[in-house]
Amino acid sequence: MTPDPADAVTSHPADRAGIITRSRRIATEWLARVPWPVGAVLAVAAVMLGAVLIVRPTTSLGVLALLFGAGLVVAGLLELALPGIRRTGLRMLVAIALVLTGLVVLGLPGLTVRGLALVVGIALIVRGAIGTVLALTERGITLDRRIAETLLGLAAIVFGILALVWPDITLLVVAVVFGATLALTGMGALVALWRKRRDAASDVPASGEPASDGSAPDESTPDEPRPDEPRAETVARRWMRTIGALCAIALAAGALVAGVTLREGSPVVDEFYAAPRTVPGEPGKLIRAEAFTRGIPDGAVAWRILYTTTHGDGSPAVASGIVVAPGDGDAHPVIAWHHGTTGFDESCAPSLATDPFGSGAMFVLDDVIARGWTMVATDYIGLGTEGPHPYLIGEDSARAELDAVRAARDMDGTRLTEQTVAWGHSQGGGAALWSSAIAEDYAPDVPLDGVVALAPASDLTALVAHLPDVTGGSVFASFVMSGYSGVYPEVTFREYIRPGAEVTVREMARRCLAAPDMLVSVLSVLALTDDPEIFRKDPATGPLGERLTQNIPPAQPEIPVLLGQGMADELIDFTMQSGYAGALCGAGTYIDFRAYPDLGHLSLVEADSPAMDDAFAWTAERLEGVEASAACAAG
Repeated sequence: MTPDPADAVTSHPADRAGIITRSRRIATEWLARVPWPVGAVLAVAAVMLGAVLIVRPTTSLGVLALLFGAGLVVAGLLELALPGIRRTGLRMLVAIALVLTGLVVLGLPGLTVRGLALVVGIALIVRGAIGTVLALTERGITLDRRIAETLLGLAAIVFGILALVWPDITLLVVAVVFGATLALTGMGALVALWRKRRDAASDVPASGEPASDGSAPDESTPDEPRPDEPRAETVARRWMRTIGALCAIALAAGALVAGVTLREGSPVVDEFYAAPRTVPGEPGKLIRAEAFTRGIPDGAVAWRILYTTTHGDGSPAVASGIVVAPGDGDAHPVIAWHHGTTGFDESCAPSLATDPFGSGAMFVLDDVIARGWTMVATDYIGLGTEGPHPYLIGEDSARAELDAVRAARDMDGTRLTEQTVAWGHSQGGGAALWSSAIAEDYAPDVPLDGVVALAPASDLTALVAHLPDVTGGSVFASFVMSGYSGVYPEVTFREYIRPGAEVTVREMARRCLAAPDMLVSVLSVLALTDDPEIFRKDPATGPLGERLTQNIPPAQPEIPVLLGQGMADELIDFTMQSGYAGALCGAGTYIDFRAYPDLGHLSLVEADSPAMDDAFAWTAERLEGVEASAACAAG
């Protein structure tokens, strides 16, 4: 069969190259004729979209997806229509790919954070890789431009990788960087369009553009600089491009180093916290203990301990903690310390933290030891030991502390009297109230002489409903959802958390408040200032609402309680706390409620706080056997 001559011609490599060159020339000529108002509209849109991404990375995931999608489309169209660009086949392919990627993002309204991170991350990596290849291989460009475009390509690759491995920073770094790139592209397009109009008015053809007589630009030597290219590449423009590239690579390198540093700075659970194969069946039994020196006052001795306890349903568990005692060898009364929130992840145990006591808001350990008291502090179940951590789940947390006191009595080197006062702050304040509620039945061998609850997490339904109104409240909400869904099967993320927010919530729950990488969660929350609500339905309703109500510390008539609350506390609302205290009074609890004007959530428990002076004086009276003077007194 005789081949078609046309096929023979087009199959020759040289002819195929000619066809590609002619096609590119036709495309270039067509793009060069795009009316300047169209380019101006695209450029202005790029600047506006970029500015919104920079100033407000997102008000919601849906808005972020729209901004990214529209931005990718505009960036691709600008790259196709921008005057003065030498359009190689690869550059045109990149531009088309950007447009298609943007359309995909716009066409998927239910895109999650992880899905958006995947799309944007891959797009950045591909564009950065192609840009780097072009910068290194394209002929006829100046050295400074080659270096600048290489750095920009590498920066895009770094940001793309970060978006893939750390999804929730997509809300921050990637959004801001993409916004800045988009805005700069738009401003550059406006400058190029202005130059095109100026040159057209003076009959001077811009690089790659048809002359005023309509003739096509000279492409006889497409790989060499055109005579008018030096005019296009002004010194100011070359400096701006170089400075922008250096800033981009510096930001990328900083983000990469920060990411590695933040992750490496987080605590690591060591072998001490691993349960042995054979665990004592009785709660409150010491498994192991070892000397502990981090943050210990002079003249004191300390140990970290691993011991047995039980969940609220009676199933066995293992917990860890710290025991700190005066070093005189005498017998001492016990302060059973229930620490404030440190996080939800296993690595968030105070005994693992760089500041083991300050991380849980115990700022007065020196004074406790100076008064001749021993402090026994649980990490709670699931912090240090195997989780999940029962965050704001009262009886589980109370059992862990009461069993810590039992285990401390088994240690060599400590002598404890039976006198015990439970202290707690925030999460720990609620746990301390629960200790008083269950001590008589669960641990009659650990009788409590009193409870000091400072800004306790008491009315949990009101507290969780209030979290969206608190700066940083989404972090605590992530701990609540992780704890309750981990302990109660009927409480699910699907029912309560917005689909687009689930990845962010789970990532926040993996970070400890005292760890460096919590900075990312805090920044994520600040980025969501206008839309801090992560819940898709009212958390006070349904299974979660029922479980929150179930974990409100109940009234108990036997053990006196000192409840202190700062009136300037933004996390634990004073009105909510006073209402809870009033309810306890009405139910017969022996409570001394004291209000402290101008004190916030943490300043309430700092060493110079009048609340701590009251706590020491009130505790000393209970340990000395002085009967509490007034029930339901309001301070």
